[in-house]
Amino acid sequence: MTRRTRRTTICATPAGANSKQANGSAGEKTSSQPSHSNRKVKEEKRVHEPVTTPRKERSKTSERFSCHVLQESLLSSASGYSNYRGILNWCVVMLVLCNARLFLENLIKYGILVDPIQVVSLFLKDPYNWPASCLIIETTGTFLYLVNLTTLLFFPSATVLMLTSITPVGGAFALCVYTILFMKLYSYKDVNMWCREIRHTKARTLTHIYYFVFAPTLCYELNFPRSPRIRKSFLLRRLFEMLFFIQLQIGLVQQWMVPTIQNSMKPFQDMDFSRMIERMLKLAVPNHLIWLIFFYWFFHSSMNFVAELMRFGDREFYQDWWNSETVTYFWSNWNIPVHKWCLRHFYKPLMGRGVNKWVAQTAIFLVSAFFHEYLVSVPLKMFRLWAFMGMMSQIPLAWFVGRFLRGNYGNAAVWISLIIGQPIAVLMYVHDFYVLHYVSQS
Repeated sequence: MTRRTRRTTICATPAGANSKQANGSAGEKTSSQPSHSNRKVKEEKRVHEPVTTPRKERSKTSERFSCHVLQESLLSSASGYSNYRGILNWCVVMLVLCNARLFLENLIKYGILVDPIQVVSLFLKDPYNWPASCLIIETTGTFLYLVNLTTLLFFPSATVLMLTSITPVGGAFALCVYTILFMKLYSYKDVNMWCREIRHTKARTLTHIYYFVFAPTLCYELNFPRSPRIRKSFLLRRLFEMLFFIQLQIGLVQQWMVPTIQNSMKPFQDMDFSRMIERMLKLAVPNHLIWLIFFYWFFHSSMNFVAELMRFGDREFYQDWWNSETVTYFWSNWNIPVHKWCLRHFYKPLMGRGVNKWVAQTAIFLVSAFFHEYLVSVPLKMFRLWAFMGMMSQIPLAWFVGRFLRGNYGNAAVWISLIIGQPIAVLMYVHDFYVLHYVSQS
């Protein structure tokens, strides 16, 4: 009652007196501290103000007091529920368990009664005395492998012959790649056959096979010699040599070989014998120089680069063929990967079957002559057999040099055959290519 009387008295005070009182109090007190009466008025207003609650708080309150919603059961048709995946999985699990129980009960009661050969007896008499299935599989596998190897040779050549967009250089490069792959897979087949014969069945992963495909060798083996590390300085030197000598070869071909070949593009009937010899001698020197550069670029720089990159340990890609006193020594030492392949997979198997040494060497020259003609005639899309006859002429030349020439004379004969023999073959192919594509069209 005292507070209400006091508030009524304060409210009944005139405005002027109230203003004077406010001015007087302002002089006595600072503006930052409110009076005791004003604080009480604010507190009373706060008490009498209505309480406002947010919407989220109202929803939480309603959820706390009501937990039921109007809805149907899941298995009821009116609910619209259709996800019965768990029940389907339960049915599958129960079916598997029931079948497993039946299978185990049958196996324990009767044992293993399955015999595939008994089914064959319905069609054949006494099938147990027939050859083992592994022999049939091995024979079939060998046949399929030979079909695969044949396809590697003839399918690319058919593609090169049919497509007019492939140039002779591109066709020769593609055929070289497939020929190398053919020789690698043939070696892989032989080594695995030898392992089966001696019951050596050590497994090899696909990584090992891919390593062999890219390794600078044609002969497969189970454990290749590996170098301890990659020498970066050696790798960079070989890379620099590769880039330098390939540019040098291209420059010599464009600057020296192409003009000489273009001047030689005339039919033989329009050239006398002295003119033809002159063209051949002009072509001999640059051709031989480019061949020597190619040998160093491919057999030393490129193959050592690949070997160092793959840590391939056997770096014997060539021997001292330049000291050859016989033709056979040259062909055995200038291309060691091919020589190893021929010796391992062709010459020794023939000798093991009782074939004469001279016949086996002649067979190797026949195979080499085939591949030389294959790599030249197919990209040029003409078959003249000049490369084939050039390789086969090495047989009588080898006999003559080995029989009558020795020492420096034999070495000189080998160098002369290299300097003169290749330009003759090149000149013959250039002449036939010119006659086929230019003279016949005109």
